[in-house]
Amino acid sequence: MKRTAMMAAMLAAAMTVSFTGAVYAGETETSTEAATEADGAGEGTENIPGYGGFSAEDVKNASNVQPEIPEGATVLKLGTTVNENDSFQIAAVKFAQLVQDKTNGKYAIEIHPNGDLGGERDMLESMQMDTLDMGIVTSGPFVNFSQDMGVLDMPFLFADNAQAYAVFDGKVGRELLDTLESSNLKGLAYAERGFRNLTNSKKAVHSADDVKGLKIRVMENDVYTAAFKALGADAVPMNWNDTLTALQQGTVDGEENPINVINSYKLWESQKYATLDRHSYSSAIITMSLDKFNELDADTQKIFLDSAQEAAEFERAWTAAQEKDQLQAMKDNGMEVDENPDMESFKKAVQPVYDQYSQYADYVKKIDDVIKDVQ
Repeated sequence: MKRTAMMAAMLAAAMTVSFTGAVYAGETETSTEAATEADGAGEGTENIPGYGGFSAEDVKNASNVQPEIPEGATVLKLGTTVNENDSFQIAAVKFAQLVQDKTNGKYAIEIHPNGDLGGERDMLESMQMDTLDMGIVTSGPFVNFSQDMGVLDMPFLFADNAQAYAVFDGKVGRELLDTLESSNLKGLAYAERGFRNLTNSKKAVHSADDVKGLKIRVMENDVYTAAFKALGADAVPMNWNDTLTALQQGTVDGEENPINVINSYKLWESQKYATLDRHSYSSAIITMSLDKFNELDADTQKIFLDSAQEAAEFERAWTAAQEKDQLQAMKDNGMEVDENPDMESFKKAVQPVYDQYSQYADYVKKIDDVIKDVQ
């Protein structure tokens, strides 16, 4: 499916967005400047759709320490592959606290970070088999459990966060989550991984031509692999735990992740160059075993769904508040950051991916119909 006209418009929009806290701010066209001027403490997000109206003080006081589990509670285990400084931990803790409070301590969530319960695909398979209760998982691996979910990984699908939130928090987003039920998974809500950017240890990358020949780790996802192959990279699908070792040992030259991941894992220790190409927006889906979800009564199911959505919106606001300082930290730690790459060259190079994955054409149209109404 050809999207040349839309991609041109997206390029114009993307080039006007500052690569500071506003990149993750989900602002509308009329609020971009106000949100960009925030000093990193979450100001300007209270009235932005997708943020849940959280104040700067709420975000500033975000906790990454899971609440104490009350005696007698039914304990559900939730896994992530990230460390305690990551935004997933913020979402997990908020979710756990909300569930515990709203069920008056009847249910509690025990958080297991750092890949303690396996890689992302491993955790999804465990939830599928009802041997793991819950997880927060980057959107990439979900295509292995619902082919329709692959549409979310198409390159340059969203120009900004406002467009992504309009899709994820609306009818199309819920429809996609519901497709997971055929794989015995229950998608609760879309938290945020963020716009993904390229890093590498070999050379500065400004245009698509500069990517050629680089060995780049990508998520275990055919669309990501196809996109980087279209750019001329040697794309290597790999889980995140193995990636950290591969980067340190130089087995791969680079990877692609949002700014918050680059910071929480101090990727500047192995990656010299960063290119803010924002080639894909990656969600983080708060997911549950469908069997476990179906064991809950209707009122408790609603508590879990509502709590997941609130936690997702809180994590989005937290991520936005951090990014200005995180970008500066990358520079302060020696990374050469290209904030204004030749995005048109990237978009032109990956256009064949839309033709290759024409099975997503219907969902691409549904998504386009939603985001054209985002002002």
